[in-house]
Amino acid sequence: MPYRTRIFMIILYLIGTLLLTFCQSERGRVLEGQEAEDSQRADFQQVNIKVGAQQLLEKHLEGLKGQNIGLVMNPTARVNGVHVLDTLMALGMPVKALFAAEHGFRGDQGAGEIIQDGQDEETGLPVFSLYGATKKPTAQMLEEIDVLLFDMQDVGARFYTYNSTMKYVIEAAAEQGIEVWILDRPNPLGGDYVAGWVLESEYNSFVGTYPIPIAHGLTLGELAQMALGEDWYDTDAKVNLRVIPMSGWQRDMKWNDTQLKWVPPSPNLPTFEHAYAYIGTCLFEGTTLSEGRGTEHPFLMMGGESSKINDDISLWSNHGVRLQPTQFTPVSMPGKALRPKGEGLLLNGILWENALEHADPLTIGLRMMQWLMENSPEAAYKDYLYLLAGTDKIDQLSRNPINLKSDSLDIDWGSNFELFIEKRSNYLLY
Repeated sequence: MPYRTRIFMIILYLIGTLLLTFCQSERGRVLEGQEAEDSQRADFQQVNIKVGAQQLLEKHLEGLKGQNIGLVMNPTARVNGVHVLDTLMALGMPVKALFAAEHGFRGDQGAGEIIQDGQDEETGLPVFSLYGATKKPTAQMLEEIDVLLFDMQDVGARFYTYNSTMKYVIEAAAEQGIEVWILDRPNPLGGDYVAGWVLESEYNSFVGTYPIPIAHGLTLGELAQMALGEDWYDTDAKVNLRVIPMSGWQRDMKWNDTQLKWVPPSPNLPTFEHAYAYIGTCLFEGTTLSEGRGTEHPFLMMGGESSKINDDISLWSNHGVRLQPTQFTPVSMPGKALRPKGEGLLLNGILWENALEHADPLTIGLRMMQWLMENSPEAAYKDYLYLLAGTDKIDQLSRNPINLKSDSLDIDWGSNFELFIEKRSNYLLY
């Protein structure tokens, strides 16, 4: 589609949105007093979520006037299906540069693939890589920028790298006297789900930059403010941070409760179910077993050449977990999974069929890893597992067999976990 046509369509979309908002408001007044319909309308309004980007477009653009803008975004930065970049350009806002985290600004790069500096084909704007030679914006990248807008859908996992990119962006901006606006979005796992060991400093890495649990239960806006309040930013410069909050989101909402469209935040999380399982089964990346990359079911399918699925698989049903024995062959998928583990090999493994039914996917994923490793004679743990777990306490799982007949699946997350829960209450926005 020609770019001018795209701009015209966006302008029509903006006009239509304003008219729709007016009509909905008037309709709400007409329905007032009709108790049954009012009750249904109230239920609907509870899930009428406006993400931070929509709040920006409707209420806060005035604060950007006269400022050169940089965007740290990816394909999830959308409002009603339209990318925030395209909307800002259609409104004539002075966007000067784009910054690309892992997977790229347009989201066409696979996990771990190096992102190169370049030019956005749609707009001609320069794109600076934050997932290559540097993961922190340089002074040169920021020399024309007055304010940075950060808008990327997170998945609620400490080791998901967008929160690390956010930290580096805020630190770099502070050192250049630039303000950062976080356009907040939901934590798909819900704001009440917190689980996992708290990161220990010796395991700090790009997949773990804050002393928080694996599932932290925060939105990125909340995390940014907690990092400021707890002095987690590695800079002596003044941090100039603003969070544009959502409206309508509640902490007990998981993604399926929001009625928002799922836009894959990375190529191997095509649905919310994959992202929900990911919080636990991503730990398979710290083993020689396949975590399902290179298949249609990444993070729902795991296994290896030597894996032997014995009769114990039926015992998982006692814990409400439905696992299906399966065989699969990972293949290279450009833009999604280059050179996946077990590429071209027939692997034996398991398919997690009812991940969304479980309140604690991290614990289930860890226990599945423990069980499958016990039944995979040639499989081995890798040091990377400690970076994902954020601690060597995960050795307690790797060194002890699990008895599915009698053992509880619960895991003790340690005293630092309770301390985090206490501290995070000071930074909750919703």
